[in-house]
Amino acid sequence: MKFIADLHLHSKYSRATARNLDFENLYYAAQIKGVRVVGTGDFTFPAWIEEIESKLEETEPGLFSLKRQIAKDIDKTIPEKCRNPVRFILQTEISNIYKKDDRVRKNHNLVYFPDIASVKKFNAKLDSIGNIKSDGRPILGLDAADLLSIMLDINDKGFFVPAHIWTPWFSMFGSKSGFDSIEECFGSLKEYIFAVETGLSSDPPMNWRVEDLDNVRLISNSDAHSPGYLGRNASVFNTKLSFFHIRQALEKNDLEKYQGTIDMYPHQGKYHYDGHRKCDICLNPATTARIDGICPECGRKVTYGVLNRVQELATRPEGYLPENRHGFKSIIPLADILSEIFEVGPKTKKVAGYYNRAIEILGPELGILLEKSVQEIETANVPLLAEAIMKMRTGDVNIDPGFDGEYGKVNLFSRQQKEHLKGEKYLLFDLPVKKDKSKVKAKTKVKKVIVKKESQKQKRFKKKSATKQPVKIQTLLSGLNSAQQKAVESSARAMIIQAGPGTGKTRTLTAKIAHLISKRQVDPGSILALTFTNKAAGELEKRIEKYVPKTKAPVLAATFHSFCLKLLKEYKGFNAVIVDESLRISLIREAMGEKIKKKAAKQVDQMISLCKQNLLSPDDDFK
Repeated sequence: MKFIADLHLHSKYSRATARNLDFENLYYAAQIKGVRVVGTGDFTFPAWIEEIESKLEETEPGLFSLKRQIAKDIDKTIPEKCRNPVRFILQTEISNIYKKDDRVRKNHNLVYFPDIASVKKFNAKLDSIGNIKSDGRPILGLDAADLLSIMLDINDKGFFVPAHIWTPWFSMFGSKSGFDSIEECFGSLKEYIFAVETGLSSDPPMNWRVEDLDNVRLISNSDAHSPGYLGRNASVFNTKLSFFHIRQALEKNDLEKYQGTIDMYPHQGKYHYDGHRKCDICLNPATTARIDGICPECGRKVTYGVLNRVQELATRPEGYLPENRHGFKSIIPLADILSEIFEVGPKTKKVAGYYNRAIEILGPELGILLEKSVQEIETANVPLLAEAIMKMRTGDVNIDPGFDGEYGKVNLFSRQQKEHLKGEKYLLFDLPVKKDKSKVKAKTKVKKVIVKKESQKQKRFKKKSATKQPVKIQTLLSGLNSAQQKAVESSARAMIIQAGPGTGKTRTLTAKIAHLISKRQVDPGSILALTFTNKAAGELEKRIEKYVPKTKAPVLAATFHSFCLKLLKEYKGFNAVIVDESLRISLIREAMGEKIKKKAAKQVDQMISLCKQNLLSPDDDFK
C-alpha cells in the first residue's frame, strides 16, 4: 500500500516545542495532513516513554496505534473525508557534541527501534553515559559512531539516520562543525548508514550533486516542534505497513517500495542562503565569496547556509540527474498559501477558517496540494486557491530565501495578479493611470524657460533632427545575450519568450520594438504593446521612448483593460462610469440598505468576485 510517513518529530518534553505536542494532537494532525506513519519522537525521555506505553498499542510488527478508548473521542472531531488510520514508529533524536580530528563536532542523529524492550535497554545505556532526563532531545558527549555502535549492539534490526545533514550548526555535513563525508563521521560503520535526512533547507536535486550520497536513500521529515507542522516535509512508501518493511524499503534501494520525498521548497528553509540575521543581511554564495564571508554591516563572519555548503562538497554541476533516482515533489504548506492569498499571518483565524473549509470539502492537506484537480479544488470556494496550487505545482513561485535561522517568505502572486484574478480592483476595466497635474505643470514651466533661451529656428532644427535620427543598432543590442538578440532580430510573425522574473523580458521586448522601427522601417503608430498592469505599461513606454525618437504617431503601450476600454468608447459609444472599490462598496450598501455595515458589504463584494471567478450569474444556484 502507498502511504506518506513523517519519521522525525518531537514531544512536548523537548525544548522550544508546543505544549500540545502529545499523541492525541499528533493523531488528529496526521489525519488532516494525510500522513499515515508518524515518528513518536523523544523515546529517551522518561515521561514520554511512559506515555508511549500507556497510550499506544502495537498494531502491526513494530508499528503502534493510539488506543481505541483514547482515539474514539478524537475521531468525532476529524472531518469525515480526512479520517484514516494512523500508526506510530518508535523514534528519537540525539544531539551529539564531541571532539574528533582536533575539532569540536556537533551533529544530530535519529534512532529507530521495532519494540519497546529495545528502547528501554537503549535508554538505560545512554543514562549511564549522560543526562537523558533534562530534555526530550538529550545532549550527549558521545561520538556519533559510538552511538550507532550502541544501537547495533542492542538491536541490529533498528536503524540509524543522520538528521538534517546540512544544517550549519548541528549536522553531519554542517558548515560550522560537520564532516566532509559519511566515512569521516562513522568510519568502518559507514555501511550501516543507508538513509540520511535532507532537512528543510535542501531538496534531492541539491543532494544529487554530492557523490558521497549516491549509495544512501534521501528521506525527508518535518522535524515538527508543533502538531501543525507535521507533514511539511515527508517521505512516500509503497509497501506493507510494518517497521521491517519500511526499513527494508530504505535499505534495499527499492524504487517501487520507497518512492521519494515531499519537500517544502528549500528556499523556505531557515538556513538555505548565507547571511547574518541580526543585521538582516541575506546573501547568495557568490556574494558571500566576493565579501570573504564578512557581514558588510557589523564586520563579523556570516553564517554559511546549506546551498553554500552543498556547493563546497558538490562533485557535479547544478541540474545533475542520477540514474535510478527516487522522485520528489515540492510543496508550500496550505497555511502559507492561504496566508499569502489573504495577506494575513498563517496562524490567524482567517487562515484557520479557510483551511478548515478546504479539508472538510476536499480531504487531507497533502492530497489537496498534490492530487486534487483544479475543478475539485474550486468546489471549496476558497478564492485563488486553485490558481495558487497550480503555480506551486509548476514551480511558478517567488521565495525570499531563508537565512541564518529566518524562514523564507513565499510570494505566489504579485499585487496586480491578485487583483486581476479576484476581480476586486474593478468591475469591468482598469483605467489608465491619471497624470499628476503638479508634475505636468512643473514640466510646462521648464519647457517655457527653454523656449525663451532658444530661437524658433533652433527649435525647428532640433525637432526635425530628432524625428529623422535613427536608433543605432549597437545601442539596441547592447547588454542582450545571444538568445535575446535572436528574438530581437527574428522576422517570425509570432514568438513566445518564456523566462523567469528579472531575466530581461521587458528589455528584449523594448529592443524588439525599437528594431522594428529603426531597421525594418515599421510605422510606430502601427505597433501595439499590451501589458497586464498600468505600472508595466508605463515602464514599457518609458523604455521605448529611450530608444525611439518622438514621432507624430507614437507606439501605443497600454494595459489589456485600458486598451479594450478605449475600443469600446471609440467604436461602441461606451460611456458608463468605471466603478472603483470605494464606489463599489457604496453601491452594495445602498442596494442592501443604509444600515448595513461596511464589513458586511465587503463580504458581499468578495462573494460577487468569487461568483465572477466561477462564471456564475444571478440566475445560478449558489448552494
